[in-house]
Parts: sequence; C-alpha cells; structure tokens
Amino acid sequence: MSSRRIFARPARFAAIAPYVWMVLFFLVPFAFVLKISLSQTAIAQPPYEPVFDLTAGWEALRAAFAALSIDNFKLLGSDDIYVFAYVRSLTVAITATALLLLIGYPIAYGMARLPKRWQGVAMVLVIVPFWTSFLIRIYAWINILQHDGLLNQILLALHLVGQPVVWLSTDTAMYIGIVYSYLPFMILPLYATLAKMEPVLEEAASDLGARPWQVFWLVTFPLSLPGVGAGVLLCFIPIVGEFVIPDLLAGSNSLMIGQTLWLEFFTNKDWPVASAAAIALLVVLLVPLLLYERLQKRQLEQGR
Repeated sequence: MSSRRIFARPARFAAIAPYVWMVLFFLVPFAFVLKISLSQTAIAQPPYEPVFDLTAGWEALRAAFAALSIDNFKLLGSDDIYVFAYVRSLTVAITATALLLLIGYPIAYGMARLPKRWQGVAMVLVIVPFWTSFLIRIYAWINILQHDGLLNQILLALHLVGQPVVWLSTDTAMYIGIVYSYLPFMILPLYATLAKMEPVLEEAASDLGARPWQVFWLVTFPLSLPGVGAGVLLCFIPIVGEFVIPDLLAGSNSLMIGQTLWLEFFTNKDWPVASAAAIALLVVLLVPLLLYERLQKRQLEQGR
C-alpha cells in the first residue's frame, strides 16, 4: 500500500467527522424536537401525542403523521406572552451585545498594541474568569449587588449615594451579569483580528494626513470587521436564549424566551408548545448567521 493511501484514509475520516457530528448531535435531536412541536399536549408519559410506534405497522405510522399539526406555531404568534418573550430576548441581546462591543473593542485594541511579552499576560487575565464555575460567578454578583453588598458599601463610602441602591431583580443587574459573563467572547475574536493587523497601514494613513479618528474609522475598524462579526455572533446568539442570568439577577415582570421555555417544559409540562418555541427561536437565530456568511463572502470577493 502506498504512503499516499495510508495518509488519505485519516484525511477522509477527518473530513467526514464534522458531518457525522452534526447529524448525530444536531439533526437527529432537531428532528425529535420538530416532531414534538407538531404534536398535541396530553396527560400521559411522554406528555404529548401522537407517539410513533414503529412496531404498530405502516397504517399506524400514517395515522400518527396525519395527526401532526402546526397549531403550536400558530399559538406562538397569537399569544402575547410568547411574542413579548421573543421581543424582550432580542432587545436584551441587542443591547447587551452593543455594550459588549463598546467595552470589548478598546480592551482588545489595547491588548493588540501591547508588547509581545505582555500580550500573553493580558490574554490570561481575560480568560481567568473561565477558571471558576459559571454559577459561582453569578452567585458572587448576587452578593455584590445585594442591599448591603460590596457595591453599595463602596458607593456609600464614597458619598456617591445617600442610601443603598436597589440593584438585584432589575434589568441593570441582568446587564451587569451578562456583560461580565460574555465579555471574553467579545474580546478574544477582536484581539485575534487586531493582532494580525499590520501597524504600517495605520502609519501610512497618518503619513498621508489622516487624523487619529480618521485612521481608526477608515483603516482599523474596517479591517477588524471579521473579528467584530465573530464576537457579535458569539455573544448575541447565546444571550438570546440566556436563562440563568435573567432568572437569578433580573426581575420576574417580563420573561425572556429561555425562562419561558423552562416554564413550559418543567412547570406546565407543555412539551409541544415549548418545542415549537425552541424551533422558532432557532429560525430567528439563523438570520444573523446567514447575514454574517453573506458579508464574509462579499469581503472575500472584494479581496480578490
């Protein structure tokens, strides 16, 4: 057997592995959720019907397929609870992602301009929060933001407030938790893009008479758009479906879609409606992914 064939087989397996992974851990679970979303709620185990019984014969399968309907998807559009949950989730995700970009971009830019020996140290400092459990970090913020917590003690000591501020169970606390938790996901792709940028490009723009803000907007920022897009997607998509942070830090007046899914699955035991809400959320999140892919293709075509 030639050496080319020996190395060709592992290469083929490596190329096939991602597709096998997607089929087993995305398409197959997606098919189950889609089937449940087209079913009806039932007081049974499992709590929906019809249930496919492959041993019952072809006629039973045909009857089960005929019983499927899109009533649950119609309910999502007609019930204000789900509409408000989607709108609030998108609003929170857009606002939090914008805050993350405003905070993360200067940090990533500063890291990229550090001497090489200090960039690794800065990278470690950004990643350090991941070394602690996510839940422990959120509970730490509960202690910091509570009525007699560290934040209020500092504000009172500096005479910035006359009495303790109510932080917990507010949108402000939720945004603090989200920005703190997702900031590394914004910084890392931005830093990876900015670190590859040639400083001579900015120097050339300055030599040609561009002011510092013009150098940034006309040279630096356009070249960093791939990192901006990656960071925005890495933050926006999980924030839309975030459950833990809003549940622990925000108030219960208006729920996000992640909390709504939890209530439908585990409190109301309405698996079909919850599955339909999850499918609709997936469809909504496909929009920014498709837009990002189109922008990437356009940039590649312009680069050629």
